[in-house]
Amino acid sequence: MKYPPSPFDPDSDCISSAMEIIGSKWTALILHDLFSGPKRFCELERSISIINPRTLSRRLDDLEDHGIITKQCYAEAPPRIEYTLTKKGHDLLPILKQMAIWGTKYAQSVSLY
Repeated sequence: MKYPPSPFDPDSDCISSAMEIIGSKWTALILHDLFSGPKRFCELERSISIINPRTLSRRLDDLEDHGIITKQCYAEAPPRIEYTLTKKGHDLLPILKQMAIWGTKYAQSVSLY
């Protein structure tokens, strides 16, 4: 059986590069929450209730390091920090939508937790 040619450049690590950024556990769920607008740490923690706070903090730092989100600090008492998607982060929306469509179609019986 002959397969169609791959749509990806055979010399490119494009998929592994993307997975390096968004492939970590919980990252897609964090991004999902941020697509609806800026969120504070406690809002993300509440939304993804089973994530360890240290893990959430690490994922947010990684996403910020890769330019996917920005962290805005407000000089208030107590201090307020909000996380927001960048343009680069918003560009991930179609990818995550397609993942959701695929998950709905094929992975309904898989437990995420």
